[in-house]
Amino acid sequence: MAVGDLMVLIFEVILYEIVDGYFPYSFLNHTPVCKVVLTLLFVSVDCSVWLTVAFTFDRFITICHQVWQTKYCTEKTATLVIGLVCLLSILENVPYYFIYEPREVIENVAWSCYVKSSFYILPVWVAFLWLETVFTPFAPFVLILILNSITIRHILLASRVRSGLRGKKGAENQTDPEMESRRRSIILLLAISGSFILFWAVNLICYVQVQFTDAQFLQATYNDPFTIAELSGYMLKCMSSCTNTFIYAVSQRKFREELQNVFKWPLLLVMNVVNIMKQKNVLVFTVRSRG
Repeated sequence: MAVGDLMVLIFEVILYEIVDGYFPYSFLNHTPVCKVVLTLLFVSVDCSVWLTVAFTFDRFITICHQVWQTKYCTEKTATLVIGLVCLLSILENVPYYFIYEPREVIENVAWSCYVKSSFYILPVWVAFLWLETVFTPFAPFVLILILNSITIRHILLASRVRSGLRGKKGAENQTDPEMESRRRSIILLLAISGSFILFWAVNLICYVQVQFTDAQFLQATYNDPFTIAELSGYMLKCMSSCTNTFIYAVSQRKFREELQNVFKWPLLLVMNVVNIMKQKNVLVFTVRSRG
């Protein structure tokens, strides 16, 4: 998931927004290259969003259906799900490569990308845009809300049962580690749902507006209210990638341990090299002393 979110930042923020804004006539702005970058941009967004859904479903199974946990929550299943999500995201977004045309042609060289006007008229493209709106971000919205709501409800019911079993005698002065763990789980799930909805809401509204009005994507008329909302939605969507990485990954103990290992590795490498050099110097000094 961290890699998926990082790919969003690379393709959308660095290779598209920054390059297009500050280096308008670089190699990456040649129309064929620009089309590839934009296609990979949509692929990375779909991967990020649906890996978020997959992880939410994984937590739902772990907390609410522990009988299935040993069968579903395995490394093999996770690898299979990640592979399928990435493959389907690529196949789903291949058509995006064909919806763009050059924004301008200078000395027979095509520059930048512009959405073809036929994209909003031809039935096949209209149907494609509808499907894209349903699959991303409408369906993830609904799935994350439903799964997290059921999970939180299950945690609350289990907590009430546990409190009843433990009894009220002396409970006020005792700390229950299990209850604390469940409380943190609820906070985490609320943060997941809240951040995803908050950062994707504007983008979802723009998608719906394109479907039911004459508004069009990527028109770059910066005085137009829809364009302002669209660009704000893109910015919030990129921020969602950052917050998802923090909420889902940094909050996990094993990920924090691996992250610490990443930072420790260069220091350990330097220390090992220094130790090897010291051992060599000691060995040379010993040999010379004996000689």
